[in-house]
Amino acid sequence: MYKTIIGVLVFASSVFAVSPKDRREVDKRLNEASVVFAEIMHAPDRGIPQDLLEKAHCAVIIPGVKKGAFIVGAQYGKGFISCRGKSDRGWSAPAAIRIEGGSFGFQIGGSETDVVMLVMNDRGADRLLSSQFTLGGEGEVAAGPVGRSTTAQTDAKFTAEILSWARARGVFAGIALKGATLRQDVDDNEAMYGKRLETRDIVQTRIAPTAAGRKLMVALDRRSPREKS
Repeated sequence: MYKTIIGVLVFASSVFAVSPKDRREVDKRLNEASVVFAEIMHAPDRGIPQDLLEKAHCAVIIPGVKKGAFIVGAQYGKGFISCRGKSDRGWSAPAAIRIEGGSFGFQIGGSETDVVMLVMNDRGADRLLSSQFTLGGEGEVAAGPVGRSTTAQTDAKFTAEILSWARARGVFAGIALKGATLRQDVDDNEAMYGKRLETRDIVQTRIAPTAAGRKLMVALDRRSPREKS
């Protein structure tokens, strides 16, 4: 009898491990990521260059990265990664990730920043799809340029595996996020898809997206008016 009760409790805990609140929180963050990316791409002459987005293998959007500092600085945020398929080049359903990092020095203040990263080659994508990846430690990351096109620019940073941008208090610019660590968020993946999935499982198996995840895929696939014509 005792073993039966324990078995029922274990089964119940596994069934209700993901609460509706968890799912709502992840969906809210997905919607925020969609809005952030759409706003950045439609910023007049100050968005991410469209030609870089077209060449990107993966995109990472982290809305509202929180950063605070008093003597010791720290940053933390949750977001999503989506990658293109090698055959159809369509964007995958998003997988959840976390960004963590810190710095030492005399710092006082705090901010909330939207972060976007584009992964520009297979090597960078493979690194980013690992369970943990340190930006600038295991792969080259550079501040991304802003503007509608990079065609006339030949800066060496365009050979970087990952380009990164940040927006805080309405100001949008390229920023090198060296030292920050990206980790897969299996708990949030479970909240989205109902089972514990790793990042690589989601973006490489073409799993069906949720409704909120589909919004982010649409935002990533949106073309500029010039390219639609």
